[in-house]
Amino acid sequence: MLRALERIEPLWDELFPAERARIVRLLVDRVDVWAEGAGVRLRLDGLGSLVRDLAAQAPEAARTAA
Repeated sequence: MLRALERIEPLWDELFPAERARIVRLLVDRVDVWAEGAGVRLRLDGLGSLVRDLAAQAPEAARTAA
């Protein structure tokens, strides 16, 4: 799972804003902001969904590059 998430960083600047927003909505459940700082609650089901999407794209990318 960690490897799949690490693949997002180099691609992030290439993504359209709508795709970035979709990924953030998949990952973030809630953000709380206080005077002392902030807290972010992640969506584990969204994280799993994103990892599955990335894993599915990896074989497609390999076939395209070949």
